[in-house]
Amino acid sequence: MKVLKKLFGGINLTWPKLIIFAVAIGVYTGLINQVPFLYDTSLRDSAIYFDRWVLFGILIIMNSKSNIDSALKCFVFFLISQPLIYLVEVPFLGWSVMQYYRNWILWTILTLPMGFIGYYMKKDRPWGLIILVPMLLLVGGHYSLYFGQMLFSFPFHLYSTIFCAGTLVLYSLCIFSDKRVKLAALIISGLMIVGGTVYNFVKPPVYITDILSSGGETAATTFDDSYKVYWDSDSHGDLSIRYEEATEDYLVHAELTHSGQAAFTLEAPDGSKLNYDIMIERNTYEVKKK
Repeated sequence: MKVLKKLFGGINLTWPKLIIFAVAIGVYTGLINQVPFLYDTSLRDSAIYFDRWVLFGILIIMNSKSNIDSALKCFVFFLISQPLIYLVEVPFLGWSVMQYYRNWILWTILTLPMGFIGYYMKKDRPWGLIILVPMLLLVGGHYSLYFGQMLFSFPFHLYSTIFCAGTLVLYSLCIFSDKRVKLAALIISGLMIVGGTVYNFVKPPVYITDILSSGGETAATTFDDSYKVYWDSDSHGDLSIRYEEATEDYLVHAELTHSGQAAFTLEAPDGSKLNYDIMIERNTYEVKKK
């Protein structure tokens, strides 16, 4: 616990250290985002979502010497790290990737007031918790998101799920010393964790899509609602045949509940069968006829 307390206020965060940290994080994130087999995993989440950046911002705030120091250091950290991520990606993706940095420009500017106001969390007063609550809500939302993704693609996003739950508790324990403020923060964090967990069990993530069209190249046949479609072994969700009026076409409709390799069969009324393999990911799929 002493080590964590030092992390949240005991570091001599000089400007050279801050700049080196910003450069290292920017380069790492840009490079990790280019590794194909890390797609849709926890290691790549930092390139897409905010939870790790919230931690970096809070650590900078807690180790700053004044509200001005906090605001400037937060601003400079994001001013260096965020464009650097995209600059590192330029050799792989071309200069067009820089267009995505526009989403971060406003957030970078907002780190000035956020760093200035966030510094008052260090005063160990109830208003410090009020300042922290939006960050707890943001991280709690990420926890729920990751938990759902983990259920769909286990064990992918397991680390991100644990990270968010851990930091929710960590912020409550390490930012405040006053027992009442700390307890209130822990209760809010606990509610976020329990709420996100229950929500995903009550309403688990489902990938809804159409995976086959009648007469399509992949289907290699025409079919209608007299056909049957079913999984060959383990179910990955619900399969059905529906008619799309807009295209006047029959489609194999899928409500997929988890990722992985699977196989399904399209059976004609006369008993003849066509077999297909499908690779399911969180937001994509690939079907191949056997």
